[in-house]
Amino acid sequence: MNWNGKRVTVAGLGVSGIPAARVLHGLGARVTVVNDGDDERARSQAAELEALGVTVRLGDGATLPDATELVVTAPGWRPDKPLFAAAAAAGVEIWGDVELAWRLRGPGAAPWLAVTGTNGKTTTVRMLASILEAAGLRTAAVGNIGVSLLDAVTGEETYDVLAVELSSYQLHWAPSLRAHSAAVLNLAPDHLDWHGSMEAYAADKGRIYEGNTVACVYNVADRATEELVRDADVEEGCRAIGFTLATPGPSQLGVVDGILVDRAFVANRREHAQELAQVSDIDPPAPHNIANALAAAALARAFGVEPAAVRDGLRAFKPDPHRIEWVAEVADVTYIDDSKATNTHATEASLAAYDPIVWIAGGLAKGASFDELVASAAKRLRGVVLIGADRALIREALARHAPEVPVVDLDRTDTGAMAAAVGEAARLARPGDTVLLAPACASMDMFVNYNKRGEAFADAVRDLAAGHA
Repeated sequence: MNWNGKRVTVAGLGVSGIPAARVLHGLGARVTVVNDGDDERARSQAAELEALGVTVRLGDGATLPDATELVVTAPGWRPDKPLFAAAAAAGVEIWGDVELAWRLRGPGAAPWLAVTGTNGKTTTVRMLASILEAAGLRTAAVGNIGVSLLDAVTGEETYDVLAVELSSYQLHWAPSLRAHSAAVLNLAPDHLDWHGSMEAYAADKGRIYEGNTVACVYNVADRATEELVRDADVEEGCRAIGFTLATPGPSQLGVVDGILVDRAFVANRREHAQELAQVSDIDPPAPHNIANALAAAALARAFGVEPAAVRDGLRAFKPDPHRIEWVAEVADVTYIDDSKATNTHATEASLAAYDPIVWIAGGLAKGASFDELVASAAKRLRGVVLIGADRALIREALARHAPEVPVVDLDRTDTGAMAAAVGEAARLARPGDTVLLAPACASMDMFVNYNKRGEAFADAVRDLAAGHA
């Protein structure tokens, strides 16, 4: 595409909009950025772009600028925005920043190994990058993980392969993306207010498989992911590769006697299996994290990585903070921070890793129902401490499915609320128990983000430990 003089509207400032505006301006496009917000941060960001010659319009993200030839949107902008309706009426294409990055790849560009799913994306992509690095490949973990794909494809550094995390939002706006291989880790209701239905959410996740050339990796335990593979239009010869926590069948990766094994990328997959790593090589070895490791290994093996690099990469990998993170042991009680568990699916996996548990939960429910989650975890619960705006929804589910479990309902949102929650959890816990922060909810009712919520939990636990010293 000849970008010189092309009129492009970028929808939204932030981590994707600003790089898109800069790149497009550098290519010679006439860029206008529109943004709903007009706060101090937005004005500061606008000033930086305006200094480059980019036009920025704050406080009006609904009106399509005159003569717009292309819209490039931040992934979080909902499809029902008036701006997009106006673009569609005018016959103007709408791309996301991922679509733009895909289109801007140069000759001989690094192939993409792509990962999506309701939960586990970031961990799996970082595991994958660690494995690829152990294989001696030039790589980076990019995309929804916080590193701009635009920077990766337009920067001076060259790569052999990219490990790409993609959200359902990003996939919705990336119609021409064609990955080398891709994985959908799991599917559970999430972001339905944005997508409109579970079917639309799943369909956007399934876009990651379109045009795959080598492997479509799916979760054997999650039939919906396999159905997405069946529905995908892939290149001739592309294979469906499953991962399972059980003994794998042909064309699958799985676990046998504490060993991760490959029956997909071996010469005689009907009779042979290749050892890749030990379960003990994974940190932490919780069931859902083993599944993440298997998915990462499958993508790496699809790219031709040797088994030893899978082992070495998993050994070298260290999880991000607030993802099943051990904080301390106080009075023979273990305290675990999984503040990143912001929906019921992630929390179910977290609760399944421990027994017995004093569970700290609550926040913004995002329309979720908690009955199935509580019913599945009821036998593991020693007690529950509830915080946050929508805690009543969890309390009601507990009354229906775990009426014998003691519940402390904290009706406070001040800065001392998390310390109070940890104190109540310590009171309920017995030696050998785990106090688990796995809120099953978003954090923004009380905290800036899940990181701040996890930090508040860890600080409170450390204060508790200091009091027992």
